[in-house]
Amino acid sequence: MSNLSLRYRLPLTPQRAILILCSLVILLAIVSLLGISTGSVPISFSHVIGAFTGGENIPATERTILLSIRLPRLVLAILVGAGLSVAGVVFQALLRNPLAEPYILGLSSGGTVGAILAISLSLGAASITTPVASFIGSATVMLIVYTIAHRHGHLDTYTLLLAGVMIGAFFNAAVLLIIAILNQELRNAFLWLMGNLSNANLESIAVVAPLLVIAVLILLFQAKKYNLIATGDETALQLGIEVIKIKRLSYLTASLITGLVVSVSGVIGFVGLIIPHICRMLFGPDHRLLLPASILLGASFLVIADILSRTLLAPTEIPVGAVTAAIGAPLFVYLLKKT
Repeated sequence: MSNLSLRYRLPLTPQRAILILCSLVILLAIVSLLGISTGSVPISFSHVIGAFTGGENIPATERTILLSIRLPRLVLAILVGAGLSVAGVVFQALLRNPLAEPYILGLSSGGTVGAILAISLSLGAASITTPVASFIGSATVMLIVYTIAHRHGHLDTYTLLLAGVMIGAFFNAAVLLIIAILNQELRNAFLWLMGNLSNANLESIAVVAPLLVIAVLILLFQAKKYNLIATGDETALQLGIEVIKIKRLSYLTASLITGLVVSVSGVIGFVGLIIPHICRMLFGPDHRLLLPASILLGASFLVIADILSRTLLAPTEIPVGAVTAAIGAPLFVYLLKKT
């Protein structure tokens, strides 16, 4: 990671930061407007604006589609894309590994086990119990991984990675076993495995959004410290940074973000891996800009992926995780060859 950072020397001036962030806000606004108006039932921009401003000439069907279906889905896409991207930046900074991404600690596997158990056993209302069960599964894996990696009073980075990979593999096997035994809800289970935003609802968003925003803000306030940690733990310690404390707080917060995202969207890969790389190439390695830029670009990317998932084979919907993989995998290969 530190070698990657040395390639960029563009200074972070206030004017440059404001220009970049304003451009990304405008991009997010454009793709959001496109996302809420596009689908199996196209809705004009004027009707979209009218529905949100209280226009009286908007058909009731279009108003229902916009406010009850597309708005929750758009908000969820923005939250998930932003959360995965910022978690990816933090994991790559702390582990100093450009291949680190939000699911590296096995959290997605634990969340998937919880979700599929809830789906297969039909535990109450799926819109409530599935996200809760998924978050419990992610939290369980997080507790196991951190317990294994906590050695001699501090978190061992290499043990953390190895424990995450091994625990993730174990829970992936558990997923296949559960699906093989309890197969009456296979379609919903597989949608969860491939990432899915079609079950977006305002109730689950209202629970997840405040926690997600708080967790993201906590990480944003550590941006300057990540710059120092990226140069090496010893250097950061000499400059007065409490490396162990910052790493522990950041790991737990980024893991919380990942668990929250998995609980409402299933497993959506490549966002937390590819977006930090793109932002780092475009804007440099300074985390004071890299973190907010990744949040905005990650949100825009997932909104675009959701548009494609709804329109490419309309009226059939493609799982959004399949779209992000189809875009992210070749793009990541291109970035590897380019750099």
